[in-house]
Amino acid sequence: MQKPFNLPMLPVTIDYTKLIRGIGAARTAIGELSGLLVNVKNPDLLIAPLLTNEAVLSSKIEGTIATVEDVYIYEAQNIYSEKTEKEKDIQEIINYRKAVEVAVAELRTKPISENFIKRLHYILMDSVRGENKQRGEFRKTQVHIGKIGSPTEEASYIPPIASKIPSLFSNFEKYIHSEEEQDELVQTSIVHYQFEAIHPFLDGNGRIGRLLIPLILYEKKLLPYPILYISSFFEKNRAEYYSHLNNVSNNSDWVGWIKYFLKALESQAIQTKNKVYEMGVLYEKMKIVINKLSSTFAIELLDILQSKPVINYNSVKDLIDASPQTIYNLIEKFCEAGVLSEIPGKKRNKTYIYSELMRIIQS
Repeated sequence: MQKPFNLPMLPVTIDYTKLIRGIGAARTAIGELSGLLVNVKNPDLLIAPLLTNEAVLSSKIEGTIATVEDVYIYEAQNIYSEKTEKEKDIQEIINYRKAVEVAVAELRTKPISENFIKRLHYILMDSVRGENKQRGEFRKTQVHIGKIGSPTEEASYIPPIASKIPSLFSNFEKYIHSEEEQDELVQTSIVHYQFEAIHPFLDGNGRIGRLLIPLILYEKKLLPYPILYISSFFEKNRAEYYSHLNNVSNNSDWVGWIKYFLKALESQAIQTKNKVYEMGVLYEKMKIVINKLSSTFAIELLDILQSKPVINYNSVKDLIDASPQTIYNLIEKFCEAGVLSEIPGKKRNKTYIYSELMRIIQS
């Protein structure tokens, strides 16, 4: 019978000679992304849609089926009803996004800590599946990782016993802020493995673990905004992701895991840089288009669309200080100009999508 994993404390001994190329490539890509972000005039307009996409992809790894478009339609239409399975999925995604927003605000004055991570978990699990599983608190019982409903004997991994979590997490927290590790990216890869290996919560560990990655890079000032989201890479290479994590636990293969993690950082930094650039080009292109609409409110609506690419009248009426008819006319002008298109199926409370931005977000 398998036993709970006896997880070693940090730090661990790493052979850096095998990581030099990967560290260099990842740092170059992250540096280029950081340089681009520093020169962005209004980064909030870029962060919001990319964060929503990350929330969707991170939740997708856990089995949700909602899309970015589903989330924006749900928010625009302000749906409140008996929650369907898809609406529960959407709520999980919205919670993930809210947790990141709260984290960024808190990191301006506080470091990443045990209480900080518990607060993120509390937000993440609000009103969703798993909300009754010691929300915002470390687990007090033994768990195992495997197929749903499978017995412990068939587990792919059994985390440390609950009584060891406080000491493991105290060590984990100290390591995050330690300056003894030679490279911060390697340090971040080790932090991610260690969090997943501790498995401190009954539910939501994967999402919190992935969420911590850009927050650590942001706290360590490797990025001016926590906009490097890695779930896309993990989702596309899911089997490899879990295989590398298991190889650390089973074979102490830190080099294999760190190489994989560095490749993920490099890949996503390049992809994010390309998206940020495309979004900036699109914004400037659309400014030229809407300047021809002869409306003093056109730029306000364009800015709203940059962060909320699905709208209807109700979702923008409190954001633009204009009469209802002016707002209706403005939305109609955006449709005529090809900026917006109507989502079929709604005779009342018509909903519109900024398709060009949505394409970039989901690419």
